[in-house]
Amino acid sequence: MAHLKLDNVHKSFGDTKVIHGVDLDVEDGEFTVFVGPSGCGKSTLLRMIAGLEAVTSGSLSIDHVDVTNADPSDRGVAMVFQSYALYPHMSVYDNMAFALKMNRIDTAEVDRRVRQAADILGLNELLTRKPKALSGGQRQRVAIGRSIVRKPKIFLFDEPLSNLDAELRVQMRLEIAKLHRDLGATMIYVTHDQVEAMTLATRIVILRNGLIAQVGPPKTLYEDPDNMFVGGFIGSPRMNFLRGQITGETKTGFKVTLDGFDGTSLTLARARDRKPESEKVMVGVRPEHFLPTGKIKLAVNVDLIEDLGGTSFAYVSAADGTAITVEVRDNTNIPASGEAHIAFEPGNAFLFDRASELRL
Repeated sequence: MAHLKLDNVHKSFGDTKVIHGVDLDVEDGEFTVFVGPSGCGKSTLLRMIAGLEAVTSGSLSIDHVDVTNADPSDRGVAMVFQSYALYPHMSVYDNMAFALKMNRIDTAEVDRRVRQAADILGLNELLTRKPKALSGGQRQRVAIGRSIVRKPKIFLFDEPLSNLDAELRVQMRLEIAKLHRDLGATMIYVTHDQVEAMTLATRIVILRNGLIAQVGPPKTLYEDPDNMFVGGFIGSPRMNFLRGQITGETKTGFKVTLDGFDGTSLTLARARDRKPESEKVMVGVRPEHFLPTGKIKLAVNVDLIEDLGGTSFAYVSAADGTAITVEVRDNTNIPASGEAHIAFEPGNAFLFDRASELRL
């Protein structure tokens, strides 16, 4: 296990700035997931930790030792790549043993580590096979095993499941979670998939345009997003955003009138010690928080109902064209088409400043 600290880390490629000053502490044994849309800088940040990309400015330390300019081999990290990066002419055993042999580790110790890792990952029956004889999931397990045998301080995963089909992704996600539980190692994992992030992480780092949008445990990010980007990114389907106007203040919050719903108003509690930039706001409501018993009722038009078996989603629109997604479980009052009413409780809604997109 190891502690990782990033202090005001920047990265530029020529005149293009990619990472704009990241400060982050990753604690011993933590499973930290970097998540965000394509191009947000998450893989670049991981590669700087690995030593595969130079840090433009700022510092990076592992166990309180500055490794900003250290070679990758001197950092005590091991990286699992999206492409597996296996040697096609080598057996599974030799792929896993290669780095140890290059470092002139005793043959008996090499064998012990390889077989121990193979046992953890269920690869014992595959040690003599070549990569071409393996499935995608098996190849990924070999890539992970190659990292385990090195006994790194920190495991780094760069979108390791993106090349797998949906069923294998779920299976490998479970295996990686079990691996973290069994090894208790510090792991940093990059993905664009918020479901992977929510199910694997003890702490999530959400990145946007080279900056950290919010850091926290999965449940905290879901229940208490600090801005519209995080609110919309965490949760599937994404949070709905309804335009509104602040019409007054109370001791604990704001009175808001929703646009496009014939003057429908509600009072929302203040969640942050911030002042709105103007009266224009956005009210966030998750699809799963629409219930027939809700106090705030909205008239909508049903465009489509998508039946997924265990649950269904209604895609509806307001009079002003605002698109809304509603999870249909107890909402049996929603017809397949035409006019309908949906409802939610004010306590389940989130209030954001429309200009800054920050939580109020």
